[in-house]
Amino acid sequence: MDVVKFEQVALVGLGRVDAPQVMRSKTIEDRLRPAMSRAGYSKGLLYQLTGIAERRLWPEDVLVSDAAAQAGEVALQKAGIHPSKIGVLINTSVCKDFIEPSVASRVHRLLGLSPRCLNFDVANACLGFLNGVQIVGDMIERGLLDYGLVVNAEHSREVLEATIDRLNRPDVPVDEMRKQLATLTLGSGAAAAVLGRRSAHPDAPQIKGAVTRAATEHNDLCRGQRDWMETDAAQLLVQGLAIAETTFEAARRLLGWTPDNIDHVAAHQVSAVHTARVAERLGVGLDTFCKIFRDYGNVGPASIPIAVSLLDERSALKRGDRLALMGIGSGLNCSMMEIQW
Repeated sequence: MDVVKFEQVALVGLGRVDAPQVMRSKTIEDRLRPAMSRAGYSKGLLYQLTGIAERRLWPEDVLVSDAAAQAGEVALQKAGIHPSKIGVLINTSVCKDFIEPSVASRVHRLLGLSPRCLNFDVANACLGFLNGVQIVGDMIERGLLDYGLVVNAEHSREVLEATIDRLNRPDVPVDEMRKQLATLTLGSGAAAAVLGRRSAHPDAPQIKGAVTRAATEHNDLCRGQRDWMETDAAQLLVQGLAIAETTFEAARRLLGWTPDNIDHVAAHQVSAVHTARVAERLGVGLDTFCKIFRDYGNVGPASIPIAVSLLDERSALKRGDRLALMGIGSGLNCSMMEIQW
């Protein structure tokens, strides 16, 4: 599918819930003192390499579905839409409560959605939220429903704690620090979006369309489980930039994007270096990016809606602005989507 374009899809409500606890990069380094000493790493390395000062965490007893439901409730309240009107709920979280049932099923219950409301999970690394929006948008465009809800919550505490403990073991090779550095960037948070029919919400931001590209020959560059993740960070950056450029060229051709006509960018963000290199490669001004990595870290697929929420909260988005959503996900896959505010 080269491109999907929408005429009747509106962003009716957007919700964000920040995880309440903060873990600073300095704290992680203090706890990693044995591992960093063995590797010969100096203090401040994590911030120097990533630009991440802190990330947020949920309390241990919070489930992914709890956080996703909180964000969904905020989005519904902002949209002014009763839960009974939601025709489909898609959870796009990388993190899970259990292998089964789906996270979506518990979010459905917590929000009191209708028994007629279709609900399921969609997982695609850091692109899940954009994929969920595209699926719901297509259902609205085809006249299958009037409203849909996309939720996402990431809960990085387990993998962070397990990685710190593992790297401090004296039998772990020094090289493991390099492979697992990306794991230490992970943060937590939750976001949700209510999508609706544009004819009923003519003044709401319009979702215009999306393009996607795949480079699955690089499927092995980042792999993770609940308590570990290993990344070839150097190659992931190289190949991620390549697929981002290919996808941007498709967006230029099919959505009419140019570096000069994009007003704001809400992107999945891994680090300061990653964000700057993406902007440079695409020729888009770095000042158009809503940068969240310093205070949130890498929040996976939640990064994009969190950035959009912050732009809206700061009144940075004006009517008619072109907002580009961009994500590169393990796999590798890349998606870019446009919202006209």
